[in-house]
Amino acid sequence: MKIQFHKYQAAGNDFILYDNRDQTFPQNTEVYARLCDRKFGVGADGIILIENDEQEPFKVVYINPDGSQSLCGNGCRAAVRFAKSLHLTDINAVFNAYDGAHQAQILDKSINLSMVDVQNGREIDDGIFLDTGSPHFVLFVEGVHNYDVGGEGRIWRHSEHFKQGANVNFVEIMADNHIYVRTYERGVEAETLSCGTGVTAAALAATTKGLTSPVTIDTKGGQLKVSFEKGVNGFEHVWLEGPAEHVFSGVIEV
Repeated sequence: MKIQFHKYQAAGNDFILYDNRDQTFPQNTEVYARLCDRKFGVGADGIILIENDEQEPFKVVYINPDGSQSLCGNGCRAAVRFAKSLHLTDINAVFNAYDGAHQAQILDKSINLSMVDVQNGREIDDGIFLDTGSPHFVLFVEGVHNYDVGGEGRIWRHSEHFKQGANVNFVEIMADNHIYVRTYERGVEAETLSCGTGVTAAALAATTKGLTSPVTIDTKGGQLKVSFEKGVNGFEHVWLEGPAEHVFSGVIEV
């Protein structure tokens, strides 16, 4: 079977996108892994399917290379750009995803995505755990550029503290309301150039260090911004903004 795919990247987080409104995409974990493989497939951090939805104009389904599903903030921003090319939305989008309905605004060079409300973080050892649609553990470190993200991330990702596992974010405060984040992603089982739900978790966790909205986040893949309102029990009106663009399209045998 041949499929036509579209490759997108959002702050270095790269994805294979497919219009699956006709439900033709194969449901096979071996296919997911091979497509995401950077030597034997297209190469990507994950696969995104655009599907029909009963409540909203479309649904975004994000699949990790290992077949697991979750919310992907950067992936949703890429999906909105793709959905516009399919004429499923204009510059203001509404869609369903893993954790429910989201809104998005297509700006000149970026996509602004609404995130779920987030409860205050839970302190674990020296870090903070938050769920921003996906589970994230945030550690504040010094010298993040030279940090062993792969080694340390793998240890924390499988910690007994997290029954379902967690993504791990290593964060260094650079200046007022400005941080640098590196993320070890579960499902990918490696560091990615950026992670949308991860930088969101990092920005919210950084309020414990005195940072306020909006927070600017640098990653290996580019710069993002997280804005929010903080209440007694958590965070609301959380928005993630950053670049998302089409890279290339192609056909591959699966």
